[in-house]
Amino acid sequence: MTGVDSPMGTIEREGDRDVVAFRRTYPDPPETVWASLTESDRLARWYGSFTGDARPGAVVQLTLTSAEDGGGPPHPVRILECDEHRRLRVLVEGDDPWDITVELTPSADGTVLDFRQIVPRQYSTSDVGPGWHWYIDRLTAHLAGGPFPDWADYETLAYP
Repeated sequence: MTGVDSPMGTIEREGDRDVVAFRRTYPDPPETVWASLTESDRLARWYGSFTGDARPGAVVQLTLTSAEDGGGPPHPVRILECDEHRRLRVLVEGDDPWDITVELTPSADGTVLDFRQIVPRQYSTSDVGPGWHWYIDRLTAHLAGGPFPDWADYETLAYP
């Protein structure tokens, strides 16, 4: 039993690749959730900060900021798509890039966030699922103004 009570992500297939997917509903409007994903100072509160010109086609430098994994070298992140308040697709560049898409949909309850990452070939869903679950729960805590979850509760979650 862990201290994690948020919904698990799902594992999907896209061609020959696994995809880790999460869906969350927030009481906030899409503009607020979008700002927490795309404004460096807000993103830094729960994930990481970036420097550079954040526009489609550009590469920004992302530095993780949590106590658990922050402080390392910046990661180059290419912005593939950016449809304000609706869809963001980025590629964390490297030998086996991380292809990440976030879609926001207005709802009667606020905003539905759909997160998807195509799992890089050198990783498994159990490598990336717990981390994204934790980060998305950190986003939830950030938006709610609550305490951040403890990584120790997530690191052993099973994402087969």
